[in-house]
Amino acid sequence: MAIEYVADNGIATITINRPSKLNTLTLEMYKDLGDAFQRAADDPCAAVCILTGAGEKAFCVGADLTESIPYLADGHYIDEWDAAHLKHIKMHKPVIAAVNGMCMGGGFEIMLGTDIRVASSTAKFALPEVSLGIVPAGGTLTRLARQIPYAYAMEAILTGRKLTADEALRFGILNYVVPPEQVMDKAVELAQMFLKLSTTAVQTAKEAVLKLWDMQIDQAFDTESMLGYKAFTSADAKEGLSSFYEKRPADFPSRAWEK
Repeated sequence: MAIEYVADNGIATITINRPSKLNTLTLEMYKDLGDAFQRAADDPCAAVCILTGAGEKAFCVGADLTESIPYLADGHYIDEWDAAHLKHIKMHKPVIAAVNGMCMGGGFEIMLGTDIRVASSTAKFALPEVSLGIVPAGGTLTRLARQIPYAYAMEAILTGRKLTADEALRFGILNYVVPPEQVMDKAVELAQMFLKLSTTAVQTAKEAVLKLWDMQIDQAFDTESMLGYKAFTSADAKEGLSSFYEKRPADFPSRAWEK
């Protein structure tokens, strides 16, 4: 299974299992990941959820571009993947991200839907979408500036540059940075902490925070999807994908000052 779900002793572990492709997500995997989150939300035997990626190289580097960008450019909305991005889903159980390697693009966006984040000291983070002529519209444009200081959020979104784990910790994106071999141990340690607490209280607290954080967040998500649609169907997106396939610098039509 490319998306694995295991529940044991109160902890549901979801693993993105495509290490040979840096855990990139196919369209089917997006659906399966959303289903796995819903399964964890509904599972009476799970009080907390850990999300991780198989292997040591990557947590997830986002969508499989050979499928996703053509699919979106063909007129589909990214909100079809809302459940995978933990959007519009009643996940009131704590979700811990165990980031064991590269966390980029859609992988970064999925991480932003989690509550507590543990990363390897060698992990790398980036939102490279702008370099492809698109935008990170899987929750990031709504979430990141709400979660961390505005200036840090804009640097990450607008430049697309890679962040080290220490930088991501300083930005406030992460909770903990640990040696690579300790990532899952730390995630399990945190998960076990929740097992000692009132499940009702923990889930009620999370539900309240999400609802009170911004009563218009669902509207913001919908607006984000609309703006994402505009970007994914643009001429720049077509050029960005072509340059990616052809391994050449992109010549974006929107660069009017270069013409």
